[in-house]
Amino acid sequence: MKLFPDGDRVFEVISRYDDLLTLEERDGYEPGDALALILPFLMLNSISENDITRLAGESNFTGGAEKLLSWLQWSGWKTFCITTTYEQYALHITNKLGIFAHNVACTPFPGGRLKQALSREDLALLKQTEADILTMQPGTDDDRIKQSLDRFFWEELPATGLGEVIREVKPVGGRRKLDALGRFADKYDQPLSNWVVVGDSITDFRMLEAVDEAGGLAIAFNANQYALPYATMGLASTNISDLDEVLKVWQKGQRKGVEKLVRGKEKAGSAGDRGHLNWLSGRKDLADIIELHQKLRRLVREEAGKLG
Repeated sequence: MKLFPDGDRVFEVISRYDDLLTLEERDGYEPGDALALILPFLMLNSISENDITRLAGESNFTGGAEKLLSWLQWSGWKTFCITTTYEQYALHITNKLGIFAHNVACTPFPGGRLKQALSREDLALLKQTEADILTMQPGTDDDRIKQSLDRFFWEELPATGLGEVIREVKPVGGRRKLDALGRFADKYDQPLSNWVVVGDSITDFRMLEAVDEAGGLAIAFNANQYALPYATMGLASTNISDLDEVLKVWQKGQRKGVEKLVRGKEKAGSAGDRGHLNWLSGRKDLADIIELHQKLRRLVREEAGKLG
């Protein structure tokens, strides 16, 4: 969205609208559906599939990601990526990390079809809507955001040719992430109790919750308040390879072994920006942990860390 003028401001408003729809549990709406909601504005500003692929090529990995994935694959783990990200971005990144394309679930971005569906009337509607969005402030104008964007997304846009194509785009978030995990679990004949999943936000909470309840290991990494309550354990760190010791213990002692390790590390305490482990399953008061994760989240994810 930052590829066009004020795109970051448009995205912040739509991301807030995404949170509002999720929290009200709107029928048929899933966390992460913002990736469908921003499509009209990507089309308005001529953002293409090539632009998304180029951004993926310019991106940096979280510290330790390449090291951790390399160790997992060398150790015989099967690795997967279940992401709300557009396919042009997701497949480029996962290929660099050695994750097979058939083990990736992501959101389609049919740029060519979207461009063909865009009419002059659509462009006029989108320009006016974008101008209106730029007068809104997330948090302060939540009622106005909700009223105005409800009208645009559920009344005006569906009546356009562009809206018909967008309706077919189903971002992989919320229940769709859980569905994707279920498909992978069936494909490899592995119950959820054998899975380790890592998530960080509102799009991940159902997946984290299902694996935790099944007796698997659900890890919240630099997570927000929407994900932490549903995880088995948390890691706040600038380096995701701090998980390697946890995963080695999981291989030998599974959940009980990991709990013993994490509780021991938690008792000993951590300093700086690395290796803050917490056992979350059954825990009620998460205020301090949420604060710690938010701090590291902003440090690692920068501007994206502000988003729900």
